[in-house]
Amino acid sequence: MVRVQALWRRFEGPTWALTVVIYGGWGLLTWCYEVLPWWLVLPLGAWLIAWQMSLQHELIHGHPTRRRRINTALGFPPLSLWLPFACYRTSHLAHHAGDGLTDPRRDPESFYVTGEEWSRMGPVRRMLTHANNTFAGRVLIGPAVSITRFLSAEALLLARGNREQRRVWTAHGAGVVAVLAWTWGVCGISPHAYAALFAYPGFSLALIRSFAEHQAEAEVRHRTAIVENAPVLGLLFLHNNLHVVHHERPGLPWYEIPAAYRRDRERFVAGNDNLVYRGYRNVASRYLLTAHHQPVHPMAAE
Repeated sequence: MVRVQALWRRFEGPTWALTVVIYGGWGLLTWCYEVLPWWLVLPLGAWLIAWQMSLQHELIHGHPTRRRRINTALGFPPLSLWLPFACYRTSHLAHHAGDGLTDPRRDPESFYVTGEEWSRMGPVRRMLTHANNTFAGRVLIGPAVSITRFLSAEALLLARGNREQRRVWTAHGAGVVAVLAWTWGVCGISPHAYAALFAYPGFSLALIRSFAEHQAEAEVRHRTAIVENAPVLGLLFLHNNLHVVHHERPGLPWYEIPAAYRRDRERFVAGNDNLVYRGYRNVASRYLLTAHHQPVHPMAAE
């Protein structure tokens, strides 16, 4: 029995099992769509989309195999429709590179803006940016803001003739066609229903994790938060609620993060200057309608 458990972890059985559950669950839910009430499809669909995004994050960091082609194949299916896995991989690896965490000039996953960008914004964009820095705003309008910004940047690259992005989007487009052929053509889920019941709320759930996980501080170690007491959302986010562990040991498999945190909690908490939340309810209560941070990054004001 001990040997079986050792082999199970050695070959990353938990991640393989999770992959089967996510894609199998998505296939079953979409297949049964027409006989299920919308109020059941919505939470299940949102959970599966957010869970796939968490799985994609794990795949980017070299799990469950050390072969990039296999991991890419596992993460490629565009269940969220809007985000090519290759783009996610590029931006997330840049997020981990060097000491530019949270700096919008170097961290593509930062929710801060530079002073120059802020000065160019009109009143509507400034209002949306402020709203997006509240918990309620991030959940409600965050997906629309992020998707619009991402697609606008990608459209600019394509307009400039970027061949690599053209290849990425050609492959992604084929994947989207396949997803829609199944969901719309076979299962009878119209694109707007899929967006409303699966893609948009799924991204909303995923944005709960990233909402308060980083903040701008002079000391790099102080920029990454810890959210404790999150058994349900912690599973959804594959324990990246304990985000400081991931940034210190990005190659650690998701199912080993809680034990690593428990063994060394005092050091992790001291290292990030006690940036600890008592669960996502604590995060929501503190920032429901209050901004988590001011839009302009303090180290990128100019």
